Amino acid sequence: MSAVQELKALSERYEMRADHFHKDPRGFVIMTRRGVEHVQAKIKAVVTFSTVPEWSDPTEGRYCVKAYAKCEIGQVETFGEVSKSNNRNAYPIAMAEKRALSRAILKLAGFYQLEVYGEDEVE
Repeated sequence: MSAVQELKALSERYEMRADHFHKDPRGFVIMTRRGVEHVQAKIKAVVTFSTVPEWSDPTEGRYCVKAYAKCEIGQVETFGEVSKSNNRNAYPIAMAEKRALSRAILKLAGFYQLEVYGEDEVE
């Protein structure tokens, strides 16, 4: 099965809509924040977050948040990070959390292996 067919099958499995995705000019697919939250609800994933102090330095504008996500499909632990070089948002910790959530949900549901990224991850 091709990657396009796999993406279509996953999208149908989770009852995704076209507005949950858009194609990035760099050649990969981006899932919207609404799409990530839709998948999270479909797989009934519970996600907990914690800061990673050893990878965070507020004086440098660098923050790292760890997400632990668990559902019937499985479990995953991943990270979301921001720095001054990859974030223009005024709320860097919230952005790191959004990135961690996107990665966790997309990995659990199988989208990450198809090069689908969350909109919060992409500059």
